[in-house]
Amino acid sequence: MDQLAQIFAQNLIRLRMSRHITQLELASRINYSDKAVSRWERAHSIPDAAVLLQLSEFFGVTVDYLLHEHSQEPYVRPEEGKRINYKAITLISVLGVFTLALFTFIVLYLLGHTVWMTFVYALPAALIVWLVLNSVWNKRKYNIFIISALMWSILAALYLSFLVFMHQNWWMLFLLGIPAQLIIMLGFRIRIKNIKNSIDSLIKKAK
Repeated sequence: MDQLAQIFAQNLIRLRMSRHITQLELASRINYSDKAVSRWERAHSIPDAAVLLQLSEFFGVTVDYLLHEHSQEPYVRPEEGKRINYKAITLISVLGVFTLALFTFIVLYLLGHTVWMTFVYALPAALIVWLVLNSVWNKRKYNIFIISALMWSILAALYLSFLVFMHQNWWMLFLLGIPAQLIIMLGFRIRIKNIKNSIDSLIKKAK
């Protein structure tokens, strides 16, 4: 346990200093006391699994990174410009989907068809793009909201398709969203619990 605490303390200090923030500032970011942060950095204790997850998300590293030894070179966090680029690339990709939908709409309009449903289909497509990029860049804490929005947008697209093209008011489709939403929420809860159990198991093995 002492060795694991020392490793975690060293990693935490490097990460905190790379952000140029004090122990008090770090504590306020994760809703903890600066005394707790001080104990961690003096290797007197290790935070529980929930706090480790908070710290990993705040610093943009994995929990595994926090609990394993690394070279003494200071951790170099992504430059602010690169972090902004992630958002910019995601926004450009999502706008690209809607631009393609607009192009399709214009072509169909010139051919004598007015198919505004192209924008309805563009919404789940854009959410899929957002979900993929979000997962690639390890921003998975927002995935539950994206997946939920994706599920409801698909149901809406199906409903409007039946309504517009078949003149069938199948509003019952939205009832499927209730169990689907529960499955999504429970699935993410199980995933978080598994991560916490893995962290706790790692800490116990190091004792």
